Amino acid sequence: MQRITISLDETLGDELDKMALGRGYTSRSEAMRDLVRDGLERWRGEQTSGAHCVANLSYIVDRRIRALPARLAEMQHANHDLVTASTVVRLDHYHSLETVILRGKDSAVEAFANQIRSERGIRFGAINMLQVSATDAHDEPEGHVHHGHPHLSPL
Repeated sequence: MQRITISLDETLGDELDKMALGRGYTSRSEAMRDLVRDGLERWRGEQTSGAHCVANLSYIVDRRIRALPARLAEMQHANHDLVTASTVVRLDHYHSLETVILRGKDSAVEAFANQIRSERGIRFGAINMLQVSATDAHDEPEGHVHHGHPHLSPL
C-alpha cells in the first residue's frame, strides 16, 4: 500500500469528517480511498471509449403518459444484449421507480440510457457506469469454457 499525505483547509477537513461519520467509515483514510476510487472511475469514463462497463440506470416513470410502459419494455427488448435485469417499484398510483442493470460497450450503454431518459414521462433519470475489463483470462487453476461470454472484471 502506498502512503500519501495531503493537506486540506479546515472547512474541507470538517466536511470530510462529517461525510466519513455519516457513512460509517472507521477512518479518514477509508473515506479518502473511496472518494479517490469514485473520482478515478469518473475520470476513466471520460477517457475511454469502446470500453466495457456495467451500469445501473434508474428513473421515475409516469404511467399516465400514453403507452410509456410499453415503449420502455420494447426498448429493453430491442437492447436485450445490454439489459441484464430490470425491476419496478410502484411508488404511488401513477409513478414507479424502474432500475435497469446494463452491461456492454460504454457507448452503447450510454446511448441506451439517453434514449430512455429522453422519453416524455421519464423523470430523474440517472446512470452509474463502472468500467470493467472484458477478458477470457482469469486465475482459475482448472480451465473451463466460457461459451462465448467474457468475464467482466472490475478495473
